[in-house]
Amino acid sequence: MEVRDGRHRVRARAGEAELGTGRPVPYGGSLRAASVTKPFVATVVLQLVAEERLSLGDTVQRWLPGLVAGNGNDGRRITVRHLLQHTSGIHSYDYTDDTGTDAAAFQRHRFDRLQPEQLVAGAIRSKPDFPSADPADPADPEPDWNYLNPNYVLAGMIVEKVTGRSWATEVRERIVEPLGLTGTYAPGQDPFLPRPHARTYHRFPGSAGWTDTTVRTMSWADAAGSLVTTERDMDRFCTGLFGGRLLPPRELAAMRRVVPVGEEFQVPFPGLHYGLGLMRQPLTCGGHRWGHGGDTDGGTVRNGLTEDGARSIAVNATGKVAEDEPLLRAEAAVQRLVDTVLCEGVR
Repeated sequence: MEVRDGRHRVRARAGEAELGTGRPVPYGGSLRAASVTKPFVATVVLQLVAEERLSLGDTVQRWLPGLVAGNGNDGRRITVRHLLQHTSGIHSYDYTDDTGTDAAAFQRHRFDRLQPEQLVAGAIRSKPDFPSADPADPADPEPDWNYLNPNYVLAGMIVEKVTGRSWATEVRERIVEPLGLTGTYAPGQDPFLPRPHARTYHRFPGSAGWTDTTVRTMSWADAAGSLVTTERDMDRFCTGLFGGRLLPPRELAAMRRVVPVGEEFQVPFPGLHYGLGLMRQPLTCGGHRWGHGGDTDGGTVRNGLTEDGARSIAVNATGKVAEDEPLLRAEAAVQRLVDTVLCEGVR
C-alpha cells in the first residue's frame, strides 16, 4: 500500500510476490485497476459534458441506436447519468455467467477476446433488474441501484461515438498524459503485466488450492475495468480530480452527487453511496472518504481520499478465496486499514 499524509508518503508491504519464493511484494509495482477504471471513464464523459458535446440527460438510444432493445430493455429510457451511476436497470451480467466460475473455466477462457457489443448483448438477453426512469417525465421516480459492468461498457462506446476515438485513447490523452501517470494504460488484448508486479492468486469454488490468475486478457472488462495502474498513479489521479485539474466545478459537483447503494453492497461497504463513477463512504472519525474499489479473480484494489484531499491511501492485495465468509473478513480488514489511515494519518 501507499499512503500520502500531506507532503509525506509512506509505503508498506507484506507477504510474497510469488508463492514459495520468499520474494517480497515490489514497491510501485503494476496492478490491474479493475473497477478503478470506472472513475477514469466517468471523468472523460464529464469532460465531454463540460465541452457541450454530450449531456448527462442524453439517452443511450441517441448515441447507440438500437443497441439496447428487447426483453424489456429500452435504450430510450436509459440516460448517460443512469449508466455512470448504475441506475440503468440493465441486468447485472458478467461474462462468467456463460463460461462458469471454477478454476477449469478460468483456464479455458483466460485469453478470450471479447468485444463490447458481446458484453452488452449478454446483459440484454435478460429482462432488466428493475424499471428504468423515463427521462422525458420529470415526475418519474428515480430508479433503484445495481452495480454492473455493462453500464460502463456502454459509456465507453458512447465516448467513442462522440469523439471518434476509443475510450482508452481519450483516457490517455485527457487524464494519463496531463497528470503524468507513467504506469497507467489500457492493455487491450495484452495478457501480461509490466514488471515489477506481484502475482495474483484465487481459490475458486470447489478448489482446495490456489490458481495463478496473473496472466489473462481483460477484454471482458473493457471500459468497466481493464486499466493497468500503480498505487502512486491512483493517488495522482484522485488528487488531480478533486483538486480541479480534470473537471470544472459544475461537473465535479455532479460527479459527487450520490445515491444510496443496494442492500447487498451495504454489508461489505457500510454506508456506501455512489456518485458518477465515485464511491463515498463514512469515516469513523467523521466526514467521508471518496474513491473507487476494484476486484478481479485473485486481486483486490481499494483507494480512499479525505474530503479535503489531505490524506489518501491506495491498497493492492492479492490472494482471494471465493467464499462469502473469507471474502467478508478480508474486506472488513481492508476497510479498517483504510479508515485508520485516513482518520489518524501517518504515525
